[in-house]
Amino acid sequence: MRPRTLDEVIGQRHLLGPGTPLRRLVESEAPMSLFLWGPPGTGKTTLAYVVSNVTKRRFVEVSAVSAGVKDVRAAIDNARRELGMTGRQTVLFVDEVHRFNKAQQDALLPAVENRWVTFIGATTENPFFSVISPLLSRSLLLTLESLSEDDIRVVLERAVSDPRGLGGRATLAPEALEHLVRLAGGDARRSLTYLEAAALLADPTGGMPPVSPPKGEEEAIASRGEQAPPAFPPKGEEEAIASRGEQAPPAFPPKSEEEAIVRCGDQAPRITVEVVEKAVDKAAVRYDRQGDQHYDVISAFIKSMRGSDADAALHYLARMIEAGEDPRFIARRIVIFASEDVGMADPTCLQTAVAAAQAVQLIGLPEGQINLAHAVIHCALAPKSNAVVKAIGAAIGDVRRGLIGQVPGHLRDAHYPGAAKLGHGDGYKYPHDFEHGVVRQDYAPEQVRDRRYYEPTRHGAEAPVADRWSKIRDFLRGS
Repeated sequence: MRPRTLDEVIGQRHLLGPGTPLRRLVESEAPMSLFLWGPPGTGKTTLAYVVSNVTKRRFVEVSAVSAGVKDVRAAIDNARRELGMTGRQTVLFVDEVHRFNKAQQDALLPAVENRWVTFIGATTENPFFSVISPLLSRSLLLTLESLSEDDIRVVLERAVSDPRGLGGRATLAPEALEHLVRLAGGDARRSLTYLEAAALLADPTGGMPPVSPPKGEEEAIASRGEQAPPAFPPKGEEEAIASRGEQAPPAFPPKSEEEAIVRCGDQAPRITVEVVEKAVDKAAVRYDRQGDQHYDVISAFIKSMRGSDADAALHYLARMIEAGEDPRFIARRIVIFASEDVGMADPTCLQTAVAAAQAVQLIGLPEGQINLAHAVIHCALAPKSNAVVKAIGAAIGDVRRGLIGQVPGHLRDAHYPGAAKLGHGDGYKYPHDFEHGVVRQDYAPEQVRDRRYYEPTRHGAEAPVADRWSKIRDFLRGS
């Protein structure tokens, strides 16, 4: 199912549209060096193949996971030899290029600088941190985005009908299509893998062909001295049939699902949601990350924690995780909740939430779900207080209404030369020089000097805070 031209590539419209740098480079067949940066399954390897195919250049792939400097230099030497003997250029594709160390990346520099190869490096990590500057500055950096749900839908529909895929030998129920789209999470390769597994399970004969040939199959066939099987239908087959006065078979793939079923003797395997669930061991969860379900579930999640129902909160957490919600989004909501709904009633709740967010960023899923659950349970069972969010809301409200005023002179910055002449800092009392570390002086501007923003509750750890704040406030304001 790998595209053969730029027009067949799905997604990445910002890179492949008319007039874009990549399209201009490919169409002009100019020498180039590219870095393709993006998540897995977004088409980095595909774009490298397409560039090679469209420009008729020799394609050589090196994996940074297993290759070393010797392999890189050998590939470059072969490319120079090919260029000198035949004039044919080589596309040197380095997958996972961020795994190369500095010495290995340095080995690429002469080939890139002298245009001995068309270098294309693929990386899932930020190249500004993982690629040496000399190599990056000599290359065009293209950022690939995760495929949208519409893009994944097109990939799957094409795989079902295209002769290179299932070729109409199975039908895909609309509900199963949406389930596969959801499971893919923007990864085209994952969507095709799941579709292939489901097609094999749905076929009662067990004879369903793979969605795409194994990587390197053509090279393996050629190395054995064998002839690759013809494309379907073979080129020129229609002309040969017509010359014998015979009737050509129907077009393949079928024009519609009904034709596929008829040709298969009404036995065309149908891929349903149940089949997909069995194939990938993932139950269908009704959850639309862009629609009502997204907002309904996250709302119920927050309100369950606010209501101290840890079981319900864990249920909604599980629904979001299984539906493919971004765990970083979930973690951010928990961090917000820790201050908005728990606050000073349990100050350690924020520490747990932040730690969980950092853990998710560090280790990802599936293990990160444990850290998220830890934080959810802590937030749900902690004493609740919204005094913090009410306090900042009231203060911002006053500022927006124009209650600002001048900073008292004794609190102004006095560290720079000339500040003393302006009276800045004059009369400031250093609290640590006084008993209990508290001293009476004006802190707020005059316009808001009597405003009360933080009104603590008596819940949990905020009760002693409320007592202390009440005493401090009375002392500072002389009441």
